[in-house]
Amino acid sequence: MSNYNTIVLDIEGTITPITFVKDILFPYVTQGLDAFLDRQWSSPDLSGYIEQLRKQAAEDVKNGELSAVLIPSDESDEKVKQAIKTNVEWQMKADRKIGALKAFQGYMWKEGYISGQLRGEVYADVIPKLDQWRAAGKKIYIYSSGSVPAQKLLVGYSDKGNLMEYFSGYFDTAIGLKTEVESYNRIAHEIGQAPSQILFVSDNIKEIQAADQARFQTVISDRPGNAPLGPESQSFKIITSFDQIA
Repeated sequence: MSNYNTIVLDIEGTITPITFVKDILFPYVTQGLDAFLDRQWSSPDLSGYIEQLRKQAAEDVKNGELSAVLIPSDESDEKVKQAIKTNVEWQMKADRKIGALKAFQGYMWKEGYISGQLRGEVYADVIPKLDQWRAAGKKIYIYSSGSVPAQKLLVGYSDKGNLMEYFSGYFDTAIGLKTEVESYNRIAHEIGQAPSQILFVSDNIKEIQAADQARFQTVISDRPGNAPLGPESQSFKIITSFDQIA
């Protein structure tokens, strides 16, 4: 790596353990969905998130997605709730990186973070590096498949305290999918930096390859529980701790 003045960080498998997402955040949604829908059913906010899911389901059916679950708007409350539950569970099982799903998950997680049931897990080696980057005047951003509100909750209610002060901005799939080169071009344009001056850190080789094609500097995060790295990763710098990032 050469000199860089901006850092863009992935979350899952990079600054937080995959187990936190898979074993805590995801079950919080699937196991608590029935009760959450009952508690929030009359909330205008919930109605907006349901409408996003409904529109996405209709688009999925239109695109020939055979597993898509439509969410009716003219059935009984119980039938609508059951359709929402089936839809969300199907999308999560498929690990879809879809905006409507991610927004709904973030809406549920907000209640958990605020109540203290959830605390974002952040690797201990991340904080000293954030301090070092900030002291050097570097700007730090997050780019995750999770919605921007969900990103802010994880770092704002973390087990290391409120970390939001470290970050100059957040990006999710509204800017584009993380495996697409154009997404990184858009991020560079959005933050007003030349791609060659931006370091991207992620555990996902397809994301690293896309960022590399966009002329970002890149580092692969190889944390416990992450997917095994294949031979295509060997041409990139691989780290197991943030203190290994130059």
